[in-house]
Amino acid sequence: MPEQSYYLGVDIGTTSTKAVLFDRAGKVIAGDTVFYALETPNPLVAEQDPEEIFRAVLTSVRKTIRKSEIDTKQLKLVSFSSAMHSLIAVDATGSLLTQSITWADTRSAKHAKYIKERMNGHEIYLRTGTPIHAMSPLSKVLWLKDEKPEVCEHAAKFIGIKEFVFHELFGTYVVDHSIASATGLFNLEQLDWDKEALAVAGITREQLSHPVPTTHQLTGLVTEHALFMGIPEHVPFIIGASDGVLANLGVDAIEPGVLAVTIGTSGAIRTVTTEPKTDPKGRTFCYALTENHWVVGGPVNNGGIILRWLRDEFASSEVETAKRLGIDPYDVLTKIADTVNPGADGLLFHPYLTGERAPLWNANARGSFFGLSIHHKKQHMIRAVLEGIVFNLYTVLLAVEELTGEPVRIQASGGFARSDMWRQLLADVFDKPVVIPESFESSCLGAVVLGMYAIGEIDDFSIVSDMIGQTHTHEPQEEAAGIYRELLPIYIRLSRLLTAEYESIADFQRKHLE
Repeated sequence: MPEQSYYLGVDIGTTSTKAVLFDRAGKVIAGDTVFYALETPNPLVAEQDPEEIFRAVLTSVRKTIRKSEIDTKQLKLVSFSSAMHSLIAVDATGSLLTQSITWADTRSAKHAKYIKERMNGHEIYLRTGTPIHAMSPLSKVLWLKDEKPEVCEHAAKFIGIKEFVFHELFGTYVVDHSIASATGLFNLEQLDWDKEALAVAGITREQLSHPVPTTHQLTGLVTEHALFMGIPEHVPFIIGASDGVLANLGVDAIEPGVLAVTIGTSGAIRTVTTEPKTDPKGRTFCYALTENHWVVGGPVNNGGIILRWLRDEFASSEVETAKRLGIDPYDVLTKIADTVNPGADGLLFHPYLTGERAPLWNANARGSFFGLSIHHKKQHMIRAVLEGIVFNLYTVLLAVEELTGEPVRIQASGGFARSDMWRQLLADVFDKPVVIPESFESSCLGAVVLGMYAIGEIDDFSIVSDMIGQTHTHEPQEEAAGIYRELLPIYIRLSRLLTAEYESIADFQRKHLE
């Protein structure tokens, strides 16, 4: 009988780090999640403690290995997924000069606007694949230079959270092509730092990490960390890719024409092309998976983070009910929403609580209810919030379709996919069948499959279709889909009409809340 092999995927997310151990067939053996805070003292700031996240990586791996009770000699690799767009400044000794400034931080909105309007921003986007926006490390570096010159004076490196983790583990600064392609500083054709983008940011290539393929391997863990995690020092660590592109791989959405929809803390719509492709209108991203797999799509800031806001700020009684019943508070909220008619009886919600990326690319965008009348109750507002998140994703789909054509299949993943109500809502709003893999660990599974490819255990990614397990399929319900076809044009027109007012209210908030 052949020796069993195990593969560990680690996903460094915005609100938690997750480690999941798989066997060769894709079966989950064990897993663990460690949560941490997203510091948001005002509407513009969204930072995290890099050292806390690094501890979360160590702890999640340690707990997963212990739960699994495997012989660690059978552990073939550890492969990484990570959230994109973070920025950390460190000095020459590797000491932190800033927190991790996350994708949700919008303090560089005015700098992004300046780059777009005055610094040849659109041409930079066409080469780098990252829309000019406050999420982009390109914009963040420029903001740091203006607002915190004392930090930049001592900054030896500008890195992301995965680079920080790998430096702690191995003592070297490397960045995979996938994370690099989400910085706004990386030339997609040359697979190297873009000279004009560097000039705009006012930094040198030596102040950035060395770019490597997503299949790059590192060995020789720092002994202290290897002992803590309970794994051998010689186990290869695969640098991996970003969470978004690995989610595509992890749900078997890597063939052209297959669309992946993910709603986690944030959300995205993505499809794969065989070469880099950017949008003449600047609405979509293009990120690397491998040299032959490029992920085109649009990210939204406002996914599950909006549901968490709804839970924390408006649903205290529902949370208490959930505790008494021993069920997830989110299940209570979706059950309440399911008692309301599709369309929430004419109540619309724009979920722009953290600004918005695709399709607006407007860090000044703000959330709103529209159509609120005396007959609407809390349950209508809950339903409208859930629908608003999916409506926003639908508007991203329209932009992606212009570039890559109408999808032949939609694969959905993320925390929302655990809810039958959300899955059906997605099918009804998109008016297309939606397929949901049984495994919800898409980014970790994608990291593991990429890792298997990196060490030569597989020749291509076809194995993933057998690893994702059975699927659920939701067909659109014609009555609900018809209602959404009426409401979606109103939803889209509103966000366009409010563009000037978004800027006005954001200016007011910056003036009075900073």
